[in-house]
Amino acid sequence: MSPAIPVGPALLHPATTTPLCPRSISNRAPYKNHHRCPLMMNGLRPLSPSNGGRADTPLPRFLDSSGLLIDPPVGNGKEGGGATGEEMPTLLHRVKHSASILSLCVSDELIYAGSQSGEILVWSIETFQLVKSVQAHQGSVLCLYLADDQSVLFSSAGDAIVNVWDAKTFENLYGIYSTFDVGDVFCVVYSSALQTAYFGAQNTSIQWYDLKAKDSRPRPTLTSHPSHRNHRFFDSKGPGGRTAPRPASKVVPPGSRLLEVDQENIVQYAHYGYVYCMLLITLPSGSEIGGDGGEMLLSGGGDGVVKLWTINPATSAIASSLSLSAGDSGVLSMAINDTMLYCGLTDGEICIWDLDTRQLIRSLRAHCDDVLTMSVMGNCIFSGSASGYSRKWNQRFEHMSRWQSHSGLILASAATKRHGRLIYITGGNDNCVAIWDASALVQAESQALRSQNDQLLCSLSKMVSFRTVSSDPSYAEECRRGATYLKQLFRRYGATATLLPSEEGRNPIVHARFGSCGRKGRSKGKTILFYGHYDVIPASESAGAGWQTRPFELTGMNGYLYGRGVSDNKGPCLAALFAAGELVQEQELDADIMFLIEGEEESGSRGFVDAVRRNKDFIGDVDWILLANSYWLDDDVPCLTYGLRGVIHATVVVESDKPDLHSGVEGSRLNREPTIDLVNLLAKLTSPNGKVLIPGFSEPVRPVTPAEEEMYTAITNAIVNKPDWSHLTAAQIKDHLMSKWRFPSLTIHKVSVSGPSNATIIPRAASASISLRIVPDQELSVIKEQLVSYLRGEYSSFSSNNKLIITIDHEAEPWLGDPENDAFRTLEEAVMDVWSEGNEERVRPLYIREGGSIPTARFLEKEFGAPAAHLPCGQASDQAHLDDERLRLVNLYKVCFFFSFFFSSSPLHRVTEGLPGV
Repeated sequence: MSPAIPVGPALLHPATTTPLCPRSISNRAPYKNHHRCPLMMNGLRPLSPSNGGRADTPLPRFLDSSGLLIDPPVGNGKEGGGATGEEMPTLLHRVKHSASILSLCVSDELIYAGSQSGEILVWSIETFQLVKSVQAHQGSVLCLYLADDQSVLFSSAGDAIVNVWDAKTFENLYGIYSTFDVGDVFCVVYSSALQTAYFGAQNTSIQWYDLKAKDSRPRPTLTSHPSHRNHRFFDSKGPGGRTAPRPASKVVPPGSRLLEVDQENIVQYAHYGYVYCMLLITLPSGSEIGGDGGEMLLSGGGDGVVKLWTINPATSAIASSLSLSAGDSGVLSMAINDTMLYCGLTDGEICIWDLDTRQLIRSLRAHCDDVLTMSVMGNCIFSGSASGYSRKWNQRFEHMSRWQSHSGLILASAATKRHGRLIYITGGNDNCVAIWDASALVQAESQALRSQNDQLLCSLSKMVSFRTVSSDPSYAEECRRGATYLKQLFRRYGATATLLPSEEGRNPIVHARFGSCGRKGRSKGKTILFYGHYDVIPASESAGAGWQTRPFELTGMNGYLYGRGVSDNKGPCLAALFAAGELVQEQELDADIMFLIEGEEESGSRGFVDAVRRNKDFIGDVDWILLANSYWLDDDVPCLTYGLRGVIHATVVVESDKPDLHSGVEGSRLNREPTIDLVNLLAKLTSPNGKVLIPGFSEPVRPVTPAEEEMYTAITNAIVNKPDWSHLTAAQIKDHLMSKWRFPSLTIHKVSVSGPSNATIIPRAASASISLRIVPDQELSVIKEQLVSYLRGEYSSFSSNNKLIITIDHEAEPWLGDPENDAFRTLEEAVMDVWSEGNEERVRPLYIREGGSIPTARFLEKEFGAPAAHLPCGQASDQAHLDDERLRLVNLYKVCFFFSFFFSSSPLHRVTEGLPGV
């Protein structure tokens, strides 16, 4: 039996004559972030005979004998013990914060995390979007506990406070504190039946507060609040009898919300060490360890003991019932499954107790470092350690898998079941929360992936893995594999699908058709053609190339999916596919939905026009055309695109019949240099203020109508106060957008010269790549002729003996839709209904145009005689064509609902059913 902690005059608080225990010293030098752990959050000192603690209180291996953090010991290679052929979990998503994640809990819809910075962070478990961030404490948030009915959240921290929160609105309901100097509050549990919160602290005490009695208790004074007490050291008098100025205290909740623990509701020295963890269990009547049944409290401490406490249902008071000794190893974490208690200890041990027999069933060295967290869900037990590794065990505690969850310490974990999958969530001092699919691999994929969202993510991950780069012939086979997979996916969800050949050596077009269900009493809906593309632009896979993830491996991070093509255009294409497929499965598709997904869009849609014309009879008639290949104006307001500029790409070359020359030998005013001729010719294209000087170029551009002016005013009002636009006035924003969207422009992209790249060469040839962005009413053929004619005419005035060559490399017609037609109005209703979910006011989309070009938009309209509508799916920050291309998970899920509405003639309310929580 360990000796009792002596209580002498030196250990008594001078004002209260109560035992004084070590306080958190918040103004010590900060610890390195990668050494944070739930045992040492605010500069704690381990208990010792000199400061009122037990001399042999076990210390975590990453603390020295003075309580200072040291580097974790390096084991013999990786943490071992893995089974051969073991299953590995799938990382579903990772969210990052600016500080260590010290505590976790999970509800049906939300993930709650407590951080070293004192914040409570809340994410949607469906979309991983940050829902709320609350500055909850002045110290690190060491524990979170969610009430059984998920209505109330408890948080404990290094500021000696237990806060009570509304788990839905995140309103701070109460702040509970003790009049004793308890130090850090490591753990908290709550009995919903008794409405009582129990918490264990650094001063080795267990305390409780009965919320039923809060209204009958006198209102406490702020003088007893931890933030207002005098500190024996920091508030002591120095030379001259002066005290150091007390730093300004942060906001303390109003007195009506402060709850002070009664001194009768405290068990001092509940353990001979810090009280690290607690569990609340319910026992049946006649139980071996609690004959009368009811709730029982379990606590684990740094003294290596698990204590079982009976609870008086009338007073909520606890009384020691039984002690289970784990030896000299401190009990850092606990989890319970039926009557089996699993205890994570220092030095990597896990002890398993049978509570019915009070026997130690098994003790094993599970990790090479301290077991800081334990979680149970169903028949699976999870352990996480200071080594950064997690392990999964079955009910017989047979090892199932091992993996590295974090690059530092695993400080917190939680487990839940969602859509038939076992979800394991971990937090660490690498400032991340990781969400894992830990379902057993023996479970068939069709059983494991029960929700449409799960299946969509799985398919998108596979699609992103294909390197469908159309501009590089070496990826031709990857492109074909991507097209074949897409064809198979269409067939799997009920469509007829085939690959339409394009030009020789070009990627095929995926054609698919979902037929109308033809329900009795309902007329057949429209035939809708969805256009998209599965090819992508190149992405460097070399280390340090600019991507923070692997470009061809779908990665979830901070509520976004990262990967080449996830936004442009694989994500939107699969969202449309799944929306149509779900309608077919539910027998609710009243329209015929056709898909044309090409593989050459990023290379100018080579062969697409001829392939469509060859197969026009096979494709059939079309009523509406839908595109989803653009982006919002910002990251907040959904948009509908009704206009795109056309483009003419040309190359202008001036070349000499002489070879490359040396400027020191041949340089002369009589020698007409091709580069000088080219520069002079390019200078003729625009005026100093940017006006295009080609005669007649801007004459066909229609004037701005009052209706159009109103649309631009609405856009300006929506973004004028946004940070990215705040440097411009409303008038400047409107002019800026019109210049990019509805007026033509000319760009010189690059100038190249022949010969070696040194400063002494007169190049024999110089070339420039230019483009003209044109708008509706500018005829493509006319503008091309004007460009060539103007350049030749101007060049002839040079009287140069060099040769001028002009080639048209690529062209696309402009497209202007009608925002008043049925297709746009249908999309607008869907956008308003979906994005207004949870908002007080209806969210109306912005009608925008874009300065870019999609060659197929106008072609498909003319070829099938059908109006087109364009639904932007991504945000402005999606980084399409750039490193770290991404798509927000919220957008991906909601786009499915857009397409469901657009493809279905069902009532509008159908779209909102089952929307993911955001």
